[in-house]
Amino acid sequence: MVHAGKAESKVMIVGTVREIKNHEYRVGLTPESVHELTAHGHDVLVESGAGEGIGAHDVLYERAGGRIVSDAADIFAAAEMIVKVKEPQPDERAMLRPGQILYTYLHLAPDPEQTRDLMASGAVCIAYETVTDGGGGLPLLKPMSQVAGRMSIQAGATALEKAHGGRGVLLGGVPGVLPAKVAVIGGGVVGFNAAQMAAGLGADVTVLDRDPQVLERLGTYFEARAKTRFSNRANLAECVADADLVIGAVLIPGAAAPKLVSAEMLKTMKKGAVLVDVAIDQGGCFETSRPTTHAEPTYVIDGIVHYCVANMPGAVARTSTYALNNVTLPHALRIADLGWREAMRRDPHLLAGLNVWDGKVTYRAVADDLDLPYTPATEALG
Repeated sequence: MVHAGKAESKVMIVGTVREIKNHEYRVGLTPESVHELTAHGHDVLVESGAGEGIGAHDVLYERAGGRIVSDAADIFAAAEMIVKVKEPQPDERAMLRPGQILYTYLHLAPDPEQTRDLMASGAVCIAYETVTDGGGGLPLLKPMSQVAGRMSIQAGATALEKAHGGRGVLLGGVPGVLPAKVAVIGGGVVGFNAAQMAAGLGADVTVLDRDPQVLERLGTYFEARAKTRFSNRANLAECVADADLVIGAVLIPGAAAPKLVSAEMLKTMKKGAVLVDVAIDQGGCFETSRPTTHAEPTYVIDGIVHYCVANMPGAVARTSTYALNNVTLPHALRIADLGWREAMRRDPHLLAGLNVWDGKVTYRAVADDLDLPYTPATEALG
């Protein structure tokens, strides 16, 4: 087997497996992505049924040059790089080995157990969510943030229905009846897309953010269709108390999300109001948030409905998978063509994605949040 870390590697064995997280239907590689990797001379192993959730049957992967393997364990044993969507589950983490590349979303800051397991594995763990671009953005996180932002309004609208525990309020209202009030906390990619959807449905939308440039940009885009407010304690408390639906859309790259809505603030809200915490992957931005699944997406505390599904885009798996592959494939090709070290030497933005290597945490925000020693990612390059 060719060692995955060697810059001189010409052929790499790349594997993708069926996601096993609850109601996760996305897949790490589409047939089109497999075709690109095989066109570069690489050997791609695909677990049987991995693409069923997006309507990509095994035969499509075979036509693209992939090899269908019946057991995920065999792929973990053979592949030099594993390409996934969600963080590896405990059974998957146990199959990782030293030097093997794991390329997927990780969200380690709120997950000490996963972090310890990845450190113990000795694998090279590259997190989609911390890869950067020249403008300071997070290009591998952006498409899923767009999906999650838009879905947050769909999910919130459903949760507001009386049958689902909500106030029984229609987001856009009807002639003669006021629309629902929607407060979006955070004006980044998630918040912008949530506000777009809510405003499009005719809701009364307010977006809160601390960055004056973000507020100016949102104000210019939305004009009278949505309001903006500076996010301080007083404004936040007022908007949350007044809202029918609150969207938590706060992100600190790689770090745990700040708890902006306290348990006490729930007591000021309208009974049957809804909180949708899109930041739940990073620990959540509401004090009362805890991860839920698509099977049981909501729970109620103090009469407030909480929707905290940690893999929201998995519900629209086909859209999400293709949007994700559009941005993850170029890096996967470079890693496979050059080896991970050389790919990172040439691209500091990919280097920013290295979270765990050789048993060490190489992303400072993760190390700080979990009180673990930090090793600069540059030390991994030799």
